[in-house]
Amino acid sequence: MPQSRITIDRDFTIGDVPRRLFGSFVEHMGRCVYTGIFEPGHPRADERGFRTDVLELVREMGPTVIRYPGGNFVSGYQWEDGVGPVAERPVRMDGAWHTIETNAFGLHEFVDWARAADVEIMEAINLGTRGVEEARSLVEYANHPGGTYWSDLRRRNGAEQPFDIKLWCLGNELDGPWQIGHKTAAEYGRLAQETAKAMKLVDDSIELVAVGSSNRGMPTFGTWEHTVLTHAYDEVDYISMHAYYREADGDAASFLAEAVDVDAFIDGVIATIDAVKAAGKHTKQVNISFDEWNVWDFDRYNDAEAAEIAASGWREHPRLIEDTYNVTDAVVVGTFLNSLLRHGDRVRIANQAQLVNVIGPIRSEPGGAAWRQTTFWPFERMARLARGRILQLAVSSSQIATNRYGDVDSVDAAATYDESTGRVVVFVANRAIDESNDLTIELHGMGSLRVVNAETLTIPEGGDRLTTNLEGSPDAVHMVPLAAAEVVDGAVRATLPPLSWTVLELA
Repeated sequence: MPQSRITIDRDFTIGDVPRRLFGSFVEHMGRCVYTGIFEPGHPRADERGFRTDVLELVREMGPTVIRYPGGNFVSGYQWEDGVGPVAERPVRMDGAWHTIETNAFGLHEFVDWARAADVEIMEAINLGTRGVEEARSLVEYANHPGGTYWSDLRRRNGAEQPFDIKLWCLGNELDGPWQIGHKTAAEYGRLAQETAKAMKLVDDSIELVAVGSSNRGMPTFGTWEHTVLTHAYDEVDYISMHAYYREADGDAASFLAEAVDVDAFIDGVIATIDAVKAAGKHTKQVNISFDEWNVWDFDRYNDAEAAEIAASGWREHPRLIEDTYNVTDAVVVGTFLNSLLRHGDRVRIANQAQLVNVIGPIRSEPGGAAWRQTTFWPFERMARLARGRILQLAVSSSQIATNRYGDVDSVDAAATYDESTGRVVVFVANRAIDESNDLTIELHGMGSLRVVNAETLTIPEGGDRLTTNLEGSPDAVHMVPLAAAEVVDGAVRATLPPLSWTVLELA
């Protein structure tokens, strides 16, 4: 049986667990908003049209911050369309996703929904077709108490108190030629700098995220971040990262190792940030907002779905990239979460994209049920259990051969230590599809601990690595007790099932 060893010492830590690391994303795209979080007339809708069955699952899943309203959508969005009496709001063409936007759901509705879900808002502004004036007007509308044009308009629209939104994105993926209002790095860097200055003149307590590369494979990756930050380093607090991964050509081994690429991507952005900081003799620290990440079969979208949407004409909230996730996808998502946690000293914000229906961990049907996808479970467990300090792990593991990344560790792990409770939580994936892994965790400086809970997500009995959760079988894949996990001679010993993501709680 393959073996692995993880060594943990309470004095070797990376940093505190950033609560914003467990974020999600709601975009006006497909059915994420309409028939996702918002469906007036649904049997489980409240008086505001919010689906309470979806809300219950969101609260259970535990996201801490939600990015809104896009995404590609925001680069053509006029925020004023989504405020005021619903009957008077204009119906618009959304060029990003070739759909009709009714604007029945806008800023006020989202603020109310976010409060019901108990999440912080991360508001994105349009720097594709719009600019400085529209951005500072939105900050005034959202955050100023009153006595000015925009703040008094908010009050007339029913919100006496400011929304007090602290976290803002300065546009979306403007390095990408597909983006409405695509810009060069120099064009965007200057626009971001001046927009940030104007927004902070309205409210100097806000935090700002500059647009980074849309993915590591972009031809401008690295030079984009360097140029943008050379212009805007002093004005922004974070730079963004986006990444999506899929299983290509049935190469499951490489897919299960994609967190290797996530690690390298993050390390590259950190290096670029710090190079600009040093060259510019800056004293503040810019960090990372990994505000779009997930598993997504984007080849299927590019090859078929986008053409189908375009050919079907302009429609309201059509089904769009509603991927159905299997066991393999869930384990990969677990490794992505591990990577984000391992980098939590610099990745201070992260948003799994998206929350409902659109490549979401939650699915819903119009007029019907809502349920958890397989990818719901790693997110829920880590968001709930990762507390205190991130531990620096020493991992020694058997290797797995991959076409894309060469030999990689068969296990992928992250861990936290909460000094206030004495609790250690280890999150560990076994990438091997057909073999169990004999895991030993050596503990130093932790005192006497025992395993108080051990759960794993793995191939269910009678299933395979492609098993999914569907409306008719919503619980086919879920966390189950790990049969063998105990402390022996001061070390944790556990047998990890093939293709699994496991949580070990020690106290």
